[in-house]
Amino acid sequence: MAPQRQDTQPRFYAQPASNVPSTASLIPPSTRSPNQGAVQAAFARAPQSLRSVPSLNSLNDSPYSGAAAGRTTAGYQVNSISDKFSLAPDPRTWGADLSPNHAEPDDYLHNPDPRRDRKHDRGGHVLTYRGLTNLGCLFVLTAGLLTLFAGYPMISYFTRHDISLNDGFNLGGINASGQLPSMTNDWGLIDVDTPSSAYTVTSFADGSEWQLVFSDEFNVDGRTFWPGDDPYWEAANLHYWQTNDLEWYYPDTRTMNNLNYTSGLISSWNKFCFTGGMVLVSVSLPGANDITVWTMGNLGRVGYGASLDGLWPYSYDSCDVGTAPNQTINGQPAAALTNGDPSNGDVLSYLPGQRLSRCTCPGQSHPGPVHSDGTYVGRSAPEIDIFEAQISGEPLTGQVSQSAQWAPMNAAYEWYNTSGNFAIANPSITALNPYMGGAWQQATSGVTETNQSCYTGISGCFQTYGYEYQPGYQSDGGYITWITNDQVTWTIDASGMAADSRVNISDRPVPQEPMYLIMNLAISPNFATIDFTNLVFPAVMQVDWIRVYQPKSAINIGCDPKDFPTAAYINEYIEAYSNPNLTTWNGDYGQPFPKNSLLTQC
Repeated sequence: MAPQRQDTQPRFYAQPASNVPSTASLIPPSTRSPNQGAVQAAFARAPQSLRSVPSLNSLNDSPYSGAAAGRTTAGYQVNSISDKFSLAPDPRTWGADLSPNHAEPDDYLHNPDPRRDRKHDRGGHVLTYRGLTNLGCLFVLTAGLLTLFAGYPMISYFTRHDISLNDGFNLGGINASGQLPSMTNDWGLIDVDTPSSAYTVTSFADGSEWQLVFSDEFNVDGRTFWPGDDPYWEAANLHYWQTNDLEWYYPDTRTMNNLNYTSGLISSWNKFCFTGGMVLVSVSLPGANDITVWTMGNLGRVGYGASLDGLWPYSYDSCDVGTAPNQTINGQPAAALTNGDPSNGDVLSYLPGQRLSRCTCPGQSHPGPVHSDGTYVGRSAPEIDIFEAQISGEPLTGQVSQSAQWAPMNAAYEWYNTSGNFAIANPSITALNPYMGGAWQQATSGVTETNQSCYTGISGCFQTYGYEYQPGYQSDGGYITWITNDQVTWTIDASGMAADSRVNISDRPVPQEPMYLIMNLAISPNFATIDFTNLVFPAVMQVDWIRVYQPKSAINIGCDPKDFPTAAYINEYIEAYSNPNLTTWNGDYGQPFPKNSLLTQC
């Protein structure tokens, strides 16, 4: 018989009743009682004694001999985590009342009560205090989330204010504390030397307070105006042939340039412009020379004939014969051929027509913008003169002509200078200029006597000149008011340049283009006979300061405004704006005028 193999496989066996609190046994069969039954799980039923005895088991105990070698096994040790926190198998030993009749605080949540719940069992409504509170809380949370993630972005977008580089309380202007930026080797729009008393001015028209948006006190010694030297001004280097000047404009007047005289002209073209407001300048006049401080629309650069051809001195936004060459089509209207310029065949106009007119055909080169009917806005380079100095009368008296130039022109250059269309503040020193225009321009001008002491050869005192204006038509409240010695001299309303049926033209608005500043000292026979005998050289025109103001609610400075853009057009035809030898647009420059719908060219 084969020897009996010893079973060494560990197995679970039933334990005899014992006082030892063990739940499982791995004792081999040879050591168990012969009366023991088959192998069964020790957890089938614990000995009766365990129901009243706390557990003393420990993870340190082992049923195997030698399993705890190296450590003390005598007795029962209670020193492990499980020993400290284990519970006896019998819940009744835990010390808690497990009776189902024991009342607990939360019994009402899961024990039904027919009496208490009868109202809810029959059905209820949500309009309870608690329900309304919950709904209100949800509403507040929902509204808050919508405002944060949807409302706030929209509110920020529609209430945002772009940072301005020009007016007060923004970059380049006056801040809330009345402070100005101070930049080494550079200048803000408002000169740091401008006194705080000049930060505002009172409008001559309505008495409202206007804000300073630009100033230059010219206090920096050694300042030069060659291209790139100054942020706001640039000196011309050319001969101003348009008015037959006898001088050469040169940034450094030490060079004669083959002319008998040199002089200076500086402008803020394409650097600083303004639309609407008031410009004031403090000047000491030299005497008999032609001195002018004036403004012009940025689409035309002073001294650069090609850029001005067909733009100066227009201020027009209609599509009619006023945009045509010579202000006529097929010899009509007849009034444009008579009672005009006696030195040019008595015709009214020798202008080439408005190059950038409302009649421009779609798709032609035009700076825009576009009217709602699809036609272009008529664009131009209008002119408003702050003053042009002169000496005339008997005896000779210092005067200034303060004017605006216009095209197209009224019949016989007769604008509507009737009561209500213009006003002279002091007729004893101011009168309308009898000169009203010629073949190249129509003029509205008032002549005012100056302070006879404010000339460099006498006391050298300074006098303030300027103008205040509102761009637009009569319906816009358009007007120009000129100022001398801090007093109003005369005013023209937009109604003075209303439509003229005699020559079939429409209203001409007070200039709406962005205007830049020009200052020059010249000698020209075009304006008056030159008294060479009494001229003193060198002649000096002194400018103390120049300042620009605008209504606080209508700040509009910059040479490329959205409603009258100029930058893209200038850059496209930059040669016309940088080469003074190009005198005409389609002649020297070789560019065509845009096609005109009125002339059936589209």
